[in-house]
Amino acid sequence: EQSRPPQGALPQDGRCDSCWPHICFCKSVFSYFFSSCPSLFQSLIELFVNRLDSVESVLPYEYDAFDFCQDMEEKRPSENLGQVLFGERIASSPYKFTFKKQETCKKVCTRSYDPGNSADKSKLSFLKKGMQLNYQHHWIIDNMPVTWCYDVEDGQKYCNPGFPIGCFVTPDGRVKDACVINSEFNKKNTFYLFNHVDITIMYHSGKDENWPGARLVMARLRPQSYKHTDENNLSCEGPPMEIPGEFTNKLNLIYTYSVTFEEKNNIKWASRWDYILESMPHTNIQWFSIMNSLVIVLFLSGMVAMIILRTLHKDIARYNQIDSSEDAQEEFGWKLVHGDVFRPPRKGMLLSVFLGQGTQIFIMTFITLFLACLGFLSPANRGALMTCAVVLWVLLGTPAGYVSARMYKTFRGEKWKTNVLLTALLCPGIVFADFFIMNLILWVKGSSAAIPFGTLVAILAMWFGISVPLTFVGAYFGFKEKPIEHPVRTNQIPRQIPEQSFFTKPLPGIIMGGILPFGCIFIQLFFILNSIWSHQMYYMFGFLFLVFIILLITCSEATVLLCYFHLCAEDYHWWWRSFLTSSFTAVYLFIYAVHYFFSKLQITGTASTILYFGYTMIMVLIFFLFTGTIGFFACFWFVSKIYSVVKVD
Repeated sequence: EQSRPPQGALPQDGRCDSCWPHICFCKSVFSYFFSSCPSLFQSLIELFVNRLDSVESVLPYEYDAFDFCQDMEEKRPSENLGQVLFGERIASSPYKFTFKKQETCKKVCTRSYDPGNSADKSKLSFLKKGMQLNYQHHWIIDNMPVTWCYDVEDGQKYCNPGFPIGCFVTPDGRVKDACVINSEFNKKNTFYLFNHVDITIMYHSGKDENWPGARLVMARLRPQSYKHTDENNLSCEGPPMEIPGEFTNKLNLIYTYSVTFEEKNNIKWASRWDYILESMPHTNIQWFSIMNSLVIVLFLSGMVAMIILRTLHKDIARYNQIDSSEDAQEEFGWKLVHGDVFRPPRKGMLLSVFLGQGTQIFIMTFITLFLACLGFLSPANRGALMTCAVVLWVLLGTPAGYVSARMYKTFRGEKWKTNVLLTALLCPGIVFADFFIMNLILWVKGSSAAIPFGTLVAILAMWFGISVPLTFVGAYFGFKEKPIEHPVRTNQIPRQIPEQSFFTKPLPGIIMGGILPFGCIFIQLFFILNSIWSHQMYYMFGFLFLVFIILLITCSEATVLLCYFHLCAEDYHWWWRSFLTSSFTAVYLFIYAVHYFFSKLQITGTASTILYFGYTMIMVLIFFLFTGTIGFFACFWFVSKIYSVVKVD
């Protein structure tokens, strides 16, 4: 509400360049808060179309892939990296309105299909497939989604930022998807096309506030189906537009629209997204999720506090007392393994590479979520979240190289060249190979989510031209540093590990370690998967950042707790175990993703299934490295701390 300028401040042309800085900060980063500068409508209003997607398929398609009405002078706004990676393809449309000019049943175009023409046949069958899989249009006016609002249970209203192409009644008479909205949609083996839209544009007028024109604050539509018989005398009444399952006769599809304008001065431009976000019934569940996570954290913190304050304190006091007394008894418990606890691990090269990559992912995630919390990466900023994450990942090669090199040197590794190359290439290489295979499938299927060749080259250039050299720089400084000094010396001969009970064996401990961190995140995970696969808007980054912090604490505490039990059982192989204990959360994430696929999604088709699991594997790998790194460094700090305060001969 503070965004209104002083009298006469806004220019006549409504361009950003001359906007007042405290309105929209167009020339600074703060433009992220408001998505863009307010556009002032005085005459022409353009409607843009985005790619079409479906909850039953992972393959999005461009608007032009379907045989809809197209703009003769098609314009495509420039897209950022995040939009390209997510398959967004925005283009201008033939739907153009004059401000405050009402239109009723205005024709946009006619599409004719002849059963004798093979091109017409394939176009119509693709359109039918889109209706069968419930593909959704995504229309945009002034960077706002044009929403379809309808009533759901409990008297709530849900505003969907998309609306379906049409719907399908199966040969056995089952009414699918949007066909439930109209009782006339009842003929078996028939498609019903939404060939008409009633658009309502609501605006905030500037006449009482001394600025010209108006600002769009809401755009809604209702999809309708009308069988227009005479294209010269359109009425937008009567029976729906039926497309029979069997294509035998010539078919004419006439696309029309009606548009009305309403003045809504009670809605401010800065809060125009609120009605969409408020219609999403998530917040109560989010608070339950946070409370659930906090209970787990309090339980774990209590356990860790008890161990550190009581047991450890007693242990250290007892060990130091025994050392000072003349009749020193034989050592026992975790002090017994002091000569082996810092013995370098097997496969130290791989562990150091994982830790470098994990550090890079951790810093990237932290900064991205922090910026999203401040509102810089809101849904109004299309593709900003993904762009920010990719750019940060590329720029954070230096910490990855440094951590990997320093840890490898601490593990007494000699092959420093291999270490640097693996840090720069191993995990990004796996992700890129997976991504490339997924892209080939999308390309074969003609999906809009297929990354253009130029963008692939640009991503490779960012990786090899920026990220790899920065990793080398970090590794150079890492190898120049001295190895991390341990508080106790390592014995020449390794000590034999006694027979372990079931719970102190490696595998049961690792499996148990992942349960608690996963318990903190699984509700939040449901909303994240919904936003990716069910195309719902995700905007609650405050909750997500809180859960992220809780996840850090839980991973650290669970790993420290289990590490202490293993050391007490005289098992000093803690390096890999500390990494795998918390990173096992990623295995639970994968199991949950499989459950989500079979229980919540309606995805059909081999290509979509491969794509779902291909992209899930990338998420699981990133999460594996991230959680494992947190657990490892928490445990490393804990072990260094406890052995530095106990006296050792």
